[in-house]
Amino acid sequence: MSLPLNLNLLRSLEALLETRNLTHSAARLGLTQSAMSRHLVQLRAQFKDPLLLREGQRFVLTERAEELRGQLRAVLGLVEQLYQPPRFDPSACEREFSFAGSDYLAEYMLPDILDRVLPQAPAMRLKFLPWQAGRFDMLVDGSADLVSTIADEVPDNIYGKPLGQDKPMCVMADNHPLRGKPGLTLDDYLAWPHARVSSASDKDGFVDIQLARAGLGRHIRIATPYFVSALSIVSRSHLLLTLPEHLAGRFQRQFPVQARPMPFIDYTYRYWLLWHGRADKDPAHRWFRGHVFDVLHHSIHGVSKYAGDA
Repeated sequence: MSLPLNLNLLRSLEALLETRNLTHSAARLGLTQSAMSRHLVQLRAQFKDPLLLREGQRFVLTERAEELRGQLRAVLGLVEQLYQPPRFDPSACEREFSFAGSDYLAEYMLPDILDRVLPQAPAMRLKFLPWQAGRFDMLVDGSADLVSTIADEVPDNIYGKPLGQDKPMCVMADNHPLRGKPGLTLDDYLAWPHARVSSASDKDGFVDIQLARAGLGRHIRIATPYFVSALSIVSRSHLLLTLPEHLAGRFQRQFPVQARPMPFIDYTYRYWLLWHGRADKDPAHRWFRGHVFDVLHHSIHGVSKYAGDA
């Protein structure tokens, strides 16, 4: 019949077999001598062997006890390893990390992320996945290790760290008729057709919600899942596009467009880096998400803020 494993008794046995002395064994483990004597009685009963026999002023080990000495070192060594914090060496990492986000992230942020992580972990692999708003099941089922998104609420067991926030901007072509107006109004915004980015995080759904509350709506003529496609279309048309301020600022340097504030819409984008709770303490995951956090934080704020504990 198998007996339950009692680690306290095994530690007492190890001390007894090493010191061959009740007093010294008790002192090593911080026990009283009477407690150690009781442990020895229990050990003898469990192993059905005297284990230690008194010879004058000292104890000698039985043959069974000699066998147990080597076995105990291995068993207790494994137990100690269970309580050691896991170690992570990036240079030996061959793991594949999966990161979900928008095409903007893939095109503009992913190269910077790779510049950071590959020199440290040349054998690691990275899989980038397209993100659809609200698809937190990707974190739950493990198909994605990390997600970068705009989120006001997240489900239970989803952990995260805020990357920052900014305001919505209305993007238009440099030659748009609204370009010269001193301030963009709601009437201006509704008078022209719109393009929208239809995938990734919800970049402009809040606009339609707020307009609907006032009994208003806008005319969305073009929907595309890609940022570059949307900007190319807007730059050569009279369509308007609503984007976060830091994205609009970047695209103004790449396309012949300009961004205007939208004082008639009350909304703040809140950016998050999210992961599932099961990976929160994993050292490899912490290392990877720390670098991802830094790159994304810098893209929003222009300041590096490495967060190895992200």
